[in-house]
Amino acid sequence: MTRTTPPRPLDAEALFPELAAYRGTTTRLHPRPGSPQMSASSVGGPMLWPADEPWPVCGAAHGRGRGRRPADIHRYRRILADAWNREQNPGPTEEERKLLAELRLEHRLPKVSGTEPLPMIGLAQLYRRDVPDLPTGPDDCDLLQVFWCPFNAHGPSRYDLELHLRWRRSWEVGDVLSAPPQPTVVGADGFVPEPSVLHPEQVISYPYAGLLPDKLCARIDAWEEAQEQVADQSADEDATGPICYQYDLSTPPGWRVGGFASWHTTDPYPMDYQTCRTPMHLLLTIDSSEWDGGSRSWKPLEDRDLPTHRYAQPTGVTVGRFGELNVVACPADPDHPHRWSIQ
Repeated sequence: MTRTTPPRPLDAEALFPELAAYRGTTTRLHPRPGSPQMSASSVGGPMLWPADEPWPVCGAAHGRGRGRRPADIHRYRRILADAWNREQNPGPTEEERKLLAELRLEHRLPKVSGTEPLPMIGLAQLYRRDVPDLPTGPDDCDLLQVFWCPFNAHGPSRYDLELHLRWRRSWEVGDVLSAPPQPTVVGADGFVPEPSVLHPEQVISYPYAGLLPDKLCARIDAWEEAQEQVADQSADEDATGPICYQYDLSTPPGWRVGGFASWHTTDPYPMDYQTCRTPMHLLLTIDSSEWDGGSRSWKPLEDRDLPTHRYAQPTGVTVGRFGELNVVACPADPDHPHRWSIQ
């Protein structure tokens, strides 16, 4: 089933004509649980990975001998979803509650060292033919594959993510790795994606207000304040709240490719490659939710009757404290290392 973004509640360029000069596009991926094929773009699906090429591993020194088993996480989600989808007496039975409690238990691997190579989790693969805003990779690569370590234990803070991106030419892959290695345990269930098919949709987007010229940003801020005052004075109990540039008119929520990064948690900071000093462009956004209360105007038409608390997190992936991971790339040279930030 396709996914269709509703028209924006207001025309951003009619309100602020200067925005036309900053208009861009982004491709909403709309991942939904399914059985993706290796030859298709997906989240958490099988990777087109050569049999003779080593699978990505994390070699950083950190604990990796305690956590939940990926198979238990998938089973837990399946049981819970089936229980709430029952027409008669929805919700887990007493027997199911006991099983769910067992599946949430952590397990120890006493013989695992802190530096043993740890298989990364295949998070997503994106074919350029499926995703309009996916750029051409280095050496005309048409396939982007994304992996991450299933533990928050990296960087100076020892709480950061470790991400690995691999570009390849799909037509050059011969024999495919049929059973890639998997981590025995993971640090949190949000690292384990549910196999999801994608329904790419290209939509218009605009930059974060704080990155626009000062005068335009000030006008947007003043307009939003006026919207809030009108909403506060409204006596309509069914009102959905004030329309907001950030959450209703500029950038959509959810997994997406291209467009503009949101900076709603931190102030914007430079994201460029030190050698060429070229500002990096947003490559991919990995989001914990497809929509929420603040971004409900982006909820696809096909999903409008679905309750948020059960259907807004189709991939099972959680970034940080329920945030989004913005991966940026150098537009001048795709061989330059990628960077990312969490919002």
